[in-house]
Amino acid sequence: MSKISKEDALKYHSEIRPGKIEVIPTKAHSTQRDLALAYSPGVADPCLEIEKNPEDAYKYTAKGNLVAVISNGTAVLGLGNLGALAGKPVMEGKGLLFKIFSDIDVFDIELDTEDIDKFVETVKIMSPTFGGINLEDIKAPECFEIERRLKEELNIPVMHDDQHGTAIISAAGIVNAVEFADKKFKDVKMVVSGAGASAIACTKLIMSLGVKKENVVMCDSKGVLNNAREDINKYKKEFITKRNINTLEEAMVDADIFLGLSVKDTVSKEMVKSMAKNPIIFAMANPDPEISYEDAKEAREDVLMATGRSDYPNQVNNVLGFPFIFRGALDVRATTINEEMKIAAVHAIAELAREDVPEEVSNAYDTRHLVYGRDYFIPKPLDPRLITKVAPAVAKAAMDSGVAKKPITDFPKYIEQLRERVGGGNKLIRRIYTQAKLNPKRLIFADAENYNVLRAAEICINEGFAKPILLGRKDKITEIIEEYKLYDLKEKAVIIDPYAIEERPRRQKYAQYFYEKRNRKGVRYKDANEKMYNRNYFGMMMIEHGEADAFITGYATKYAAALVPILETIRCKEELDHIAGMYVVKTNQKNYFFADTTVNIKPDAETLVATTLTVARNIRYLGENPVIAMLAFSNFGSNEGDSPDRVKKAIEILHRDHPEIIVDGEMQANFALNNELRDTHFPFSKLKGLNVNTLIFPNLSSGNIAYKMMQEIGKADVTGPILCGTKRPVHIVQLGSSVREIVDMAAIAVVDAQSLVSR
Repeated sequence: MSKISKEDALKYHSEIRPGKIEVIPTKAHSTQRDLALAYSPGVADPCLEIEKNPEDAYKYTAKGNLVAVISNGTAVLGLGNLGALAGKPVMEGKGLLFKIFSDIDVFDIELDTEDIDKFVETVKIMSPTFGGINLEDIKAPECFEIERRLKEELNIPVMHDDQHGTAIISAAGIVNAVEFADKKFKDVKMVVSGAGASAIACTKLIMSLGVKKENVVMCDSKGVLNNAREDINKYKKEFITKRNINTLEEAMVDADIFLGLSVKDTVSKEMVKSMAKNPIIFAMANPDPEISYEDAKEAREDVLMATGRSDYPNQVNNVLGFPFIFRGALDVRATTINEEMKIAAVHAIAELAREDVPEEVSNAYDTRHLVYGRDYFIPKPLDPRLITKVAPAVAKAAMDSGVAKKPITDFPKYIEQLRERVGGGNKLIRRIYTQAKLNPKRLIFADAENYNVLRAAEICINEGFAKPILLGRKDKITEIIEEYKLYDLKEKAVIIDPYAIEERPRRQKYAQYFYEKRNRKGVRYKDANEKMYNRNYFGMMMIEHGEADAFITGYATKYAAALVPILETIRCKEELDHIAGMYVVKTNQKNYFFADTTVNIKPDAETLVATTLTVARNIRYLGENPVIAMLAFSNFGSNEGDSPDRVKKAIEILHRDHPEIIVDGEMQANFALNNELRDTHFPFSKLKGLNVNTLIFPNLSSGNIAYKMMQEIGKADVTGPILCGTKRPVHIVQLGSSVREIVDMAAIAVVDAQSLVSR
């Protein structure tokens, strides 16, 4: 798992704007009329309508898409009873996950009480605000009573995710593991380590799938729950075994399933060896499981293993469930989350793992195709199909069980709406990080005498996707490493000083190579030798000689100055005449790709064609399908002029020579981005019915202005510039970039290097 320092965590939560979530208006509010509609007097009319019909609250307010994440902080993650206020960062984090995975809005609410009656009464009083209640981080046994009472007394969905989220995901994995192991639920013997809220909920749900009570043995910190014990509370009594078993070691003999929700190192290799054929082990203690993945596999080759960790196959991750369970429940206005809905979620998640895995998911997690089996029987958290599989299954179960107040009548349309809800957003950058980790590359950082660059390089090591090569004066780099305690760099990064005496043979080799390439372009050997003292030229030569895989520069160098060494050394791909710059512009719902934003000032038609081809290629290796609009100030010949004429000619070339590229123009930006407007006025366009995600600008000024306006006025998250069309993976970050921006570009450079062979 990625190494996260205390400094990283505190800075992440405090910088720019404290916390992780905010409230954003969803209606126009710029004029006096807007404000009169939003508040007084316009707000009176919906108030009166809701008074007459309370269900109209779903029509006129945000209630139907608003979930409360509520906690008293008595069981915060694995940290224990930290109290309500100290648990707030976790609740905000849960809100962030709700939003990015299922477009559900969240208010996090921290209640400063451990009194069950006060907690329940407070939630009941505020419940009209919300469409659903997600209980979080409440210790057992109080959590059982709180959830039971709220479910009985409220008519909106209520779920304690610590119990049921883990239960649903683990049960889905157990369904597939049992099937793959060729076992039957009615016959399997199950051992449970842990008897808290999660363990009890998981056990109950799995028993509802067919596991017999007499075949379940549960252990807490004091041993097996059996009749000899007199210290068992009423919630644990349901799981008392009548078998003569006192220890976990005894229980594991001939067991088919081990379910771990306890602490690390609970299970030994010998225990695993004593289990039945094809043992199923779900070791879900975090961050360290009850037995490590390596030890379990070493003990038994036939083991089917799942953990709570992301760095091993079959991760039991609650994010596979709760965003989509609440999505389905809210969309049919369910009055509860019942057992039928939970079981529907279990089977939907299980079935998804058995389906063919889309290329984009395989690319995000493995260099080979993911196939249902021992190493893949639980879907991956970033699988975009989860929302369209789990939410509809939950919604249908709510309808079938009679708790849906607004049944869905057109499921295909509903599924399409779900796809549009989540869009692209930050999924692209998460996918890039995941892909980069699969095959780390040697990555040169040219401006390594700067803290931000060094911190970014260390994060690349911690994330596990790069092997940094740091260029600069060794004493200066070492001084920064020591000052800021960047010890992972000290141990795992390579420092190369281009100015050092010991690098003279390498400089001479590089100078000779550069001289031979450029001597007919006015370069003397003396000039070539002097350039090798420049970190950018030196680093490019390392790339050219196969001594590194990718290159990042620009932090301490103006873009144009950083670009020249690239053009003189790496140059374009053989089939292209030009390189181009592209930015990823990430809005809340979608990714857009803007080009050319950094290289070609006034491209002619042929350059626009080259830009389109290379940008399309880069977008595909980033895991997206390019749908391209070429922009101008006119639409399809409506006006003559320099930029429309150049774009029109480029389109003619592309349609003739590259019909496989989805592209059309020339068109104005509003027609490119508004499907209804475009399809109504220009039904002949090749973009009819398609959502444009790539904009090719007619000149550098318009592209550069557009992305910067999106960044500042539109508050879009911008990543880049991504250099497209070079023979080698080289990228230029913006002058003075933040640590995060450098890390993002580093991940892109690594993915670029991974894709080099296939391109």
